[in-house]
Parts: sequence; C-alpha cells; structure tokens
Amino acid sequence: MSHKPLPGFRDFYPEQFAERAHIFETWRRVVRRYAFVEYDGPPLEPLELYTQKSGEEIVTQLYNFVDKGDRPVAMRPEMTPTFARMVGAKAQALRKPVRWFSLPQLFRYERTQKGRLREHYQLNVDMVGEADVLADAELVSVALEIMRAFGLTATDVRARVSDRRLLNGLLEHLAIAEPTWPAVYAVLDKLERQPREVSAEKLAAAGLDAQTAEVILGFDTLDFETVRARYGDAPAVQPHVQRFAEYLAHCEALGVAAFITFDLTIVRGLAYYTGIVFELFDHVGEFRAICGGGRYDNLLKSLGGADLPALGFGMGDVVIGELLRARGLMPTSAPSLQYWVAQEPDAPQAPRAALETATAMRHAGCAVEFALRSQKLDKQLEAGRKAGAATFVIVNPAESDAPWRVRRAGHDDQTFSTLEALCAWASQQNGTVR
Repeated sequence: MSHKPLPGFRDFYPEQFAERAHIFETWRRVVRRYAFVEYDGPPLEPLELYTQKSGEEIVTQLYNFVDKGDRPVAMRPEMTPTFARMVGAKAQALRKPVRWFSLPQLFRYERTQKGRLREHYQLNVDMVGEADVLADAELVSVALEIMRAFGLTATDVRARVSDRRLLNGLLEHLAIAEPTWPAVYAVLDKLERQPREVSAEKLAAAGLDAQTAEVILGFDTLDFETVRARYGDAPAVQPHVQRFAEYLAHCEALGVAAFITFDLTIVRGLAYYTGIVFELFDHVGEFRAICGGGRYDNLLKSLGGADLPALGFGMGDVVIGELLRARGLMPTSAPSLQYWVAQEPDAPQAPRAALETATAMRHAGCAVEFALRSQKLDKQLEAGRKAGAATFVIVNPAESDAPWRVRRAGHDDQTFSTLEALCAWASQQNGTVR
C-alpha cells in the first residue's frame, strides 16, 4: 500500500492546514468587507453542465464517470457553472446585484506542474445584475485588497487589465474580419510566451497582411494613453476607450490604481468573457497567474438561466501559497495550546479540581490541555513544555488561600484564590482564543 497521496493531490498536516486556514481566513475577511455573502454547491454535478459551457473537449480534463443511476457526472472542475445554475434557478427572487463568493475544492485531471495540481481550493467572487463599469472596478478592487491583506504591495503584484470590447473595436478598426478574431486572440494570449516569428506566422495563416500583423504584434507595447491618442476618435473604438477611462478613474477612487497595468494581451482564453478582463501576476514573473477573471455577460443565458450581466474572478490557493512562502509572508503557525493545567499529585481533591479548572478556563475561551494519567508534577510540566505551552496553572486545593498558581517564564509566580479570578485573568491575556 502506498503511503503517498495520488499524484496532484495533497495531504494537509497541521502545519500545512494552518497555512491553508490563513489563506481562507484572509479571503473571507476581505470579501465580506465588500458585502459579498458565502454560498456553496455540490462537488458532483451533471457532466453536461461543463460540456455545455466548454465543449466536449473538456471531458479529457475531468474526473468523470457514470453513477449508479446511469447518470454521466463529474467532479466540479470550476465553480462558475454551478453558480450560474443556482442564480438562474432563483434569479427573479434575488436582490440585485447578487454578490456571492465561495471557497470550493476543484478537480481537474491534467498534468501537474508548478502552481497547478489536480485539486485545489479556489476563492470565487461573482456579481450578477449590474452592467455599469463601476462593478468591474469594484471586482478588481476586491482582488487587490486581498493582496494587501496578505502583505503584498503594488511593488509585489500587478493587475494586467484589458477589455474584450475595446480589443474587438480595435480589430474592427483594423478591418480584420470577425471570424478571424479568435485566431488573433490566441496569438495575443501567447505573445509573451512564444517567439515573435511564430506569432507572425500564425497571423499570416489567419489571413492578416504583413502590415496589419505588425500592428497586432505591437499591441503588447501599448499603454492606455497611447491607445486613446492613436485610436480614440475611431467610431469602432471611441465608446470603449471612454468606458475604460471611467473604469480607471473608479479604480483610482477605490485606491487600487497603483496596481493596474493596461495590457491588450490579456484576453482570458475562455470564450465566454465579454468585457473587462484581468489577471494578477507577481512582478518578478516567478509564478503563474495569481488570479483571473472579468465580465461574462452572456454565460447565464447560454446555460439556460436568466439573461443578466455578470462578472467574477477565481483565485487559487496553490499559487498564492507559493508566493506568500517565497516572500516570507506566510505566518508561522503558533501552537494552539495556551495553558497547561497541572496538579499536585498528592493533594486531596487535586485531580477533580484540575479537571474543573481546565473546564472553566475552556469556557472562558482559553486553549487548555492537561495530562491524561497520573504523573509527578515535574513530569506534567515537562509534558506541557513539549506540547508547546508557555503558561502553566498548578492546582493544589491544599493551599486554601491560593489553590491556583500560574507559572510563566520570565515572570514571578502569580496566585489566585478563586477560579473565577483565574479565568478572568486568563481570558484577558494576549492570544486568548475566542
């Protein structure tokens, strides 16, 4: 029998679980400040929910099977189809805009590599029912505030942002036929990862003349002001430039403009994106995308749900965990144990008094442990030190004036005459878990 998990899957020992908990707690804390509420759905869904959105080719990337009811099903590879199904089912009754988030575990049968496993947890943040560009700015603001909450700054992380409508307007202005646009998207998506001559060959194969191809190959050098100056008066481009300028102004007001870089090569390969799209990367370029998302106004309708504008992003735990560890920002998990209750073994009523003490302190919000079998006092204290306790409560009912003695390194012993006083003191100490 193998003692290792399946390829691409992880064991979470307490140290790794503490890191995961830190990521989850940070996600929840920030997203809730933006008034998003948490939801969840089943980890097993009908296979057609994913093939309807992404085509039959996605089946090769899924953990799918036929269940005992002869239904083709799959472990969820993403959350957006489930989200769309759930919103569509109650679209008329939900307050708009819908502001939901989830932390699902997702599964994909694909080659494992740095930053990509066959399972991971992902923060999904979605908004439905608002078409205004302010919603797009709000969405990227959530993602960037999460970066700040992890201790990352604008010198550590950048949000590369584009707009599919602006890009489409530019392609229309350049007289590129609409059926050719997907081929141009594919080249732009890989522009920084493949040789320039390969990109040129692919554009030529798509039917672009050399001059137009050269313009496309220069899209990665264009900032927004250059686009506005060069193309802003073109009828096919002008409204999209104006909208994106509003988006940037909103991002500045929301305090995240320093993180944002305009980048026309961000097209988000998924075909359902329709508007502003973004991806977060570390400045060094050491890791895969930290986060990605954007506007997908047609998805709910295409999945048989309500015809409502929508936008959202996903942020996986694998890459953000690698980044935080690399930057020294993953907190070292402190021992959960705060107090060790010991007893004078020869004192009458000490065993019961020790249990009553531990119970009362736990009710006061303290993390408490004690020896589960009779031991000499020095053995009890040694066990407490090995468990990570820094504070010891020694119970001795024979000391009628002070049955409880607190011992801490670097401090004089402190005594208490009542259990209530001990618990009140303990609950006020730094680090008390509530």
